[in-house]
Amino acid sequence: MKALILAGGFGTRLRPLSCTRPKILFPIGNKPLVEWTLQKLSKFGVSEVIFAVNYRAEDIQKFCGNEKYGIKISYSYETSPMGTGGPIKLAEKILNLGEDEELLILNGDIFSDVDFGKLGDFHKNHSTMHDTVLTITLFEVEDPSRYGVVELDEIGKILRFVEKPKEKPVSRLINAGIYATNKKIFGYLKDGKHSIEKEVFPILAEKGLLYGFKHEGLWVDIGKIEDFMLANFKILEQVSKDKPQLAENVEINSKAKIIPPVIIGSNVKIDEKAKIGPYVVVGDDVLIGENCKIKNSILFGKSTINAGCKIKNSVLGEKVFLGKNVKVGKGCIIGDCVVLADNIKIAKKVTVCPYKEVEDSILKPKNVF
Repeated sequence: MKALILAGGFGTRLRPLSCTRPKILFPIGNKPLVEWTLQKLSKFGVSEVIFAVNYRAEDIQKFCGNEKYGIKISYSYETSPMGTGGPIKLAEKILNLGEDEELLILNGDIFSDVDFGKLGDFHKNHSTMHDTVLTITLFEVEDPSRYGVVELDEIGKILRFVEKPKEKPVSRLINAGIYATNKKIFGYLKDGKHSIEKEVFPILAEKGLLYGFKHEGLWVDIGKIEDFMLANFKILEQVSKDKPQLAENVEINSKAKIIPPVIIGSNVKIDEKAKIGPYVVVGDDVLIGENCKIKNSILFGKSTINAGCKIKNSVLGEKVFLGKNVKVGKGCIIGDCVVLADNIKIAKKVTVCPYKEVEDSILKPKNVF
């Protein structure tokens, strides 16, 4: 079995953090999203993965290399954005699928515990019985308006596929961005930029060749900051519900307080009277000064948080420096290598782009470019 991971997106809704990294390298519980994905694919017997890449392709190639977890890794390069259908067609020759070889296609920004084995078996069985071309993993959500929505019959056939419906959705079952197929799919794709959701799935549904596999476990599309945080919080609940998870060489002062769920990376130092948690992920090589208070937040690695700082419901990128007594309000996103001067206050919903130095308080929601 082979897999194609669509990883060319710009991650515009994750800015400013995506200004310096592609979406699949965003950390979930201190481990890049793509690493979670490759570990799962290896477990289910995938022998080769092709990454369809464009934006910051060199970062992906540097991290993944040509082999990881026993999986051979190759790359299909888009010279310009090609939508969701174009990259699949472009990768056809590199994939070089056998006549009956199975193919998994994954949106790279999905964090889930979908059982790839059961998905593959479902598709294979329905392909044999019903000549199915592609099976979409489906997930039920409260608000399906920002996703592709399906109408399903009793045997799993998708009767209708509507991308981001403007009228009342036909169901709450959405396209979860994970597909099982084989080389038949390439006959329905064209060269160049196009959307598989808008131009291919409706045709397959009309011909009775599109089926849906329901998934009821963990599923998060990390394409927005709040959902990226949600994915981290779900991992926190799984691995650190009652006890903090600490990596190697963590130094916590005896007077500091850690309130789970909390994940703390390697080489982290936390000074006296600091209060960390609940729902905090601290990356590797972070220094947290005395009397700091951090909750409901994600700190990437190599940052310095000086004494007296308060951070809540926010995300701080890599190599951020907070001076003494800095307050970071709810919903703030601080890009990589930002410096915040002593004693300033950052109000709710402020975003600061990478490499900026902020010397004065920001008291209203604002984007600092």
